[in-house]
Parts: sequence; structure tokens; C-alpha cells
Amino acid sequence: MQQALEKQIVFQDHKEAYALLGDRDEFLDILREQFAVQFISRGDQLDILGEARVVMQAAQVVEELQYLYRQGSVITMHEVRYGIDLVKKGKGDELHTLFGDTILVTSRGRYVRPKTLGQRRYLDAIRHNSITFGIGPAGTGKTYLAVVMAVAALRNKEIKKIILTRPAVEAGERLGFLPGDLQEKVDPYLRPLYDALQDILGMDTYQKLMAKGIIEIAPLAYMRGRTLENAFVILDEAQNTTGKQMKMFLTRLGFGSRMVVTGDPGQIDLPRGVMSGLNEASTVLADVKGIAIVRLQALDVIRHDVVTRIVEAYDAWEAKKQGEQKA
Repeated sequence: MQQALEKQIVFQDHKEAYALLGDRDEFLDILREQFAVQFISRGDQLDILGEARVVMQAAQVVEELQYLYRQGSVITMHEVRYGIDLVKKGKGDELHTLFGDTILVTSRGRYVRPKTLGQRRYLDAIRHNSITFGIGPAGTGKTYLAVVMAVAALRNKEIKKIILTRPAVEAGERLGFLPGDLQEKVDPYLRPLYDALQDILGMDTYQKLMAKGIIEIAPLAYMRGRTLENAFVILDEAQNTTGKQMKMFLTRLGFGSRMVVTGDPGQIDLPRGVMSGLNEASTVLADVKGIAIVRLQALDVIRHDVVTRIVEAYDAWEAKKQGEQKA
């Protein structure tokens, strides 16, 4: 006979209840959908009744979300679904350490934390290695988290400078043929890096650090011949480097510096027949001490819930279309 249990979770106030149960109870509806127990919302209290094992699982999800909320984070559908998934897989204990790892607080007061176990592995690798490769699909936070770690290192006075670079594939690195000064030439390629820095630092601080040369953003071609010391260096969109460019970049590493290389092998824009420097390096350097290669997966993609449903709908439609063509 299954043992029954009733668990009560008390919220601090109506604001906390609203944050954890969702607008129009959207988060509570997901909990009801995923756990075969009874949820009774009573203002500032949530009662969970049913089979003891399932009640404890559901309660663990809500309590971890409560912990995250009280740490200053905004609860989104991602946290709810990811929390449910981990608890159901028996990894609920990892949820607490995941939600408790604050990297920094942005200029707007937003707490930046890893949102998946893959992201946490990525951040731990950056903390403990001279060079870290973050390889995975778009939306996994590769670039943003690397910039966050760079800003955190600067704030902690671990480094003196942040250097951000990307290959300008479309211009074939021949930037001299483009109109305007250096900044105007490379802006289209480096815009995602500007956006991340401005979000984290705020516009005023960002502009001051740029003016002082503490933050430097330049195309990969301008790294040649330099030794980068006491710096946090990020190479973004590395799937579009050649083998020679990648080797050139990695050998710029100087004393007191860290490098993060990010890229998505599924978005290579190099000419046909040219091997990606990212793919080559991840094979050549796989066993080199001081270098970490972290592969982020589709599970690490952070999407708005509606975007997730759009992707699922298109996947289902494509599968149906392929099935009809085979028939």
C-alpha cells in the first residue's frame, strides 16, 4: 500500500506566492501536469497531498524555486521545467548548488547564475583552466557567460584587461577595404559582444572602460604578433576560424591570462573544403593539461517557453512532411 503524505509550503507573502506559482498559476499548472498529486493553493500557502514519494519530489521543486527567488532571481518557465526534470531524474540535490552559484550582479541588479548543469560545468572549467573551449548550439549562453566571467575577474582584480575578438569571415579579414575607421569596420561582427558588456556593466561603465582601454574589442586579424598578459581573452564564433588562425590566437596567451573560445560547429561559414579551426583544436588539444573542452547540449539551450513550443511544432511538422514523402 502506498504511503500518503501532506506537505505544506508557506510563502512569505502574496508577492512570493505569485512569483512561484506564476501569472494565472501557469507554473502551478505545469506542476499539476508533471506530478500525480493534489496541489491546493491557499493564499500564502501551498498544500501538496498524495503518494509520499511524489509529494516529496514536487515539494523539492517548489522549495528550490523558493530558495532561488529569495536569492534575488526572477522565476521563469525555464527554472520550473528544468527543476522538475532534474528532480524526476534523481538529481534534485544538484538543483540547490546550481541555483546557489551567483557569478555577479549586473548593473540592473540582476543576479547571473548558471541555469543548467552544463552551464555550471562550463563556468567551473573557466575558473580552473588557462584555456576553455565552450562548444555548443546557439542559446546555450556560451558567449554571455564568458563575458560575465571576464567582468567578474576584472572586478576581483584578477586581470587588468578584457579582450574580445571574433573572426570577420564575410570580409575575409581584409578590413582595410571597408569604409570608416577601425571601430566602424568591425562593429557588425562584434555587436553581440557589445550587447553583452552593456547589459552586464551598464552603458556608462562600459563606455568608461572602453575609453580607458581596459576593454578592447577587435577582429581576430589584429591579434597577430601580440602577447596578451594579465588579460581575460574571449574568442567568439570560433567555428569560423581556420586552423592557422586558431593556432595563432591560442599562442597569444601570456602570463596571468585566461582564454575562452566559444563556437557552434553547426554554424560554420567557411568556404567549402576549409576545416574549422575550432573542430581541429578540440581534437588536437583534447588531452592537453590546462585546457578544458566543454560541450554544451540542446538541454542547455535557454529559450522562452513560446519559442520552445514553436521549435517543437516545426520539428513535428518536418517529421510529418518527411513521413508523407516516404509514403
